[in-house]
Amino acid sequence: MIIIMAGGRSSRMGREKPVLKVGGVPMLLRVYSEAKKVGETVVALSKNAPKTRELCLHEGIPFVETPGRDYVEDVKWLLRKFGPFISVSADLPFVKASDIARISKAFDRKTSLTGVLPLKLVPKDLKPVVYRGYVIVGLNAVGTDGERFFELRNPLLALNVNTPEELKLAERIAGLVGR
Repeated sequence: MIIIMAGGRSSRMGREKPVLKVGGVPMLLRVYSEAKKVGETVVALSKNAPKTRELCLHEGIPFVETPGRDYVEDVKWLLRKFGPFISVSADLPFVKASDIARISKAFDRKTSLTGVLPLKLVPKDLKPVVYRGYVIVGLNAVGTDGERFFELRNPLLALNVNTPEELKLAERIAGLVGR
């Protein structure tokens, strides 16, 4: 099961991120189109994301409504409801099916995998969260026992669109890469 996390408050952006367009397409639809190539996919949303809910209804995308208190609580709730799953943030406009497939293949359904990029792969324009020499990305496997880093190779996964500036950068990149 692949779950697209799309129920946050989008406080840094000031508006619902999943419905914002990158390359003319809402970010949620970009992520969903890649995820569904890999396997069964559902969108997790909350009362914080009414426009995202409308988009899912309009596009026929399956969704589940979480309590929406915060990310960690929603992940725990989803784990209880669905068991181990692959988690993809709705604000990762350049995630590819191959990225999702790689982490899915490595997932043993027990040990959680935190998707990371080696710092050397990250474009210099980005200011991502760095931890122990890696950039944490919004593609993970949620298991029940322990956790480890899982190295990914797509440098554009470092662009997690959280601010208006990052949205502008994503638009420029979409123009360059044609997607």
